[in-house]
Amino acid sequence: MEIIKIATAGSVDDGKSTLIGRLLYETDSLKTDQLEHIKSKSESRGFDYLDLSLATDGLLTEREQGITIDVSHIFFSTPKRRFIIADSPGHVEYTRNMVTGASTAQASILLLDARKGMVEQTRRHLYINQILGIQHLVFAINKMDLVDFDRHRFIEIKNEVNEWLKSASMKVQSIDFVPISALQGDNVTTPSKKMPWYDSLTLLERLENIPTISSLQDDSLLQVQYVLRPKTARHHDYRGFSGKVNSGSFQVGDKIVVYPSGRSSQIKRLEKHGIEVRQAKEGENTTILLEDEVDISRGNSICNANNKLSITKQVKAEVCWMQDAALVAGAKYWLQLGVQRVQIKVRRVVNRLDLNQLIAEPTTSLGLNDIGNIEFVTAQEIVCKPFLENKGLGAFILIDAQTNNTSGVGFIR
Repeated sequence: MEIIKIATAGSVDDGKSTLIGRLLYETDSLKTDQLEHIKSKSESRGFDYLDLSLATDGLLTEREQGITIDVSHIFFSTPKRRFIIADSPGHVEYTRNMVTGASTAQASILLLDARKGMVEQTRRHLYINQILGIQHLVFAINKMDLVDFDRHRFIEIKNEVNEWLKSASMKVQSIDFVPISALQGDNVTTPSKKMPWYDSLTLLERLENIPTISSLQDDSLLQVQYVLRPKTARHHDYRGFSGKVNSGSFQVGDKIVVYPSGRSSQIKRLEKHGIEVRQAKEGENTTILLEDEVDISRGNSICNANNKLSITKQVKAEVCWMQDAALVAGAKYWLQLGVQRVQIKVRRVVNRLDLNQLIAEPTTSLGLNDIGNIEFVTAQEIVCKPFLENKGLGAFILIDAQTNNTSGVGFIR
């Protein structure tokens, strides 16, 4: 059964946690003790309904305030598909959490409060979706019960969103709109009798029909995490290169190139958990053995012969800044790009995005939650690729050398 990763986004109190809790409840994905906890907590608060947001708000602070702070990854399934949903915070100060939560997603659910329509945080989340290359957007117009399930209000918000997407020149594969009430369950998993004017798919049906995105087979890549040299009598000449297949797939007999050395060889053997296999696919941990003696170490990349990677010290990237101390020219950080780790120096902060006007404004610094473009130089050459061509070699984090805190997340352009 195929699996799809979905991000959630929206402003605070739009009902993301309640919606995910509703999906878990309606698909029988909640355990008995979880359901009992939700029932008892709802009763103790005087609610005459189940507060399904409690299914995902795991931190004590989240439960007390009724908001999401941390990123939760929720797993559930239907007879048709398995899902991983990232429940991300809606507060502006937690925008960085939303970036990390959506970084591996293939689709995104964007919640809008039917009373408010689009707000600044909606535009911020849409732009982040664009940066991350997410191709399938599902707009869930929530809290329709608070606008008397008004069809005209739904159409008004739909038109508002479409106009903004047009002005922002966002290009995605699919855009869908579903009017829902996460609290009451309308159009989440079953059609709503209160909105007979909406005769299309429910939210869950939309998610089940989103096409999964598979990597191109000519873009096969594995970053080496460990070199296996047992040096035992049985495996005296054994030399295996282990890691997770970042994209595409590998088969025995494939011709490969190693970066940054540029040496070429051919795959002699593939193993998974010590067992010989004929093929290794994206997301699978595997060990590659080659026909030739090639000098390969941790951080090197093995790719098929058609995959052309860049080897450079000069990098241009778009970043979302995640710490209070501003990002300025001359600052030094550690860059973590897959398993590659090198020191970098910021050459220039190029601009900062004004999310209200969608204009890139020239600037010399980026503050907390700012999104902008920078240029930096690395201490050693790195192997990379534009993010929209390969997420594994195009996404990175910047680490504060003094505190070891993650300072920002970036995407190579």
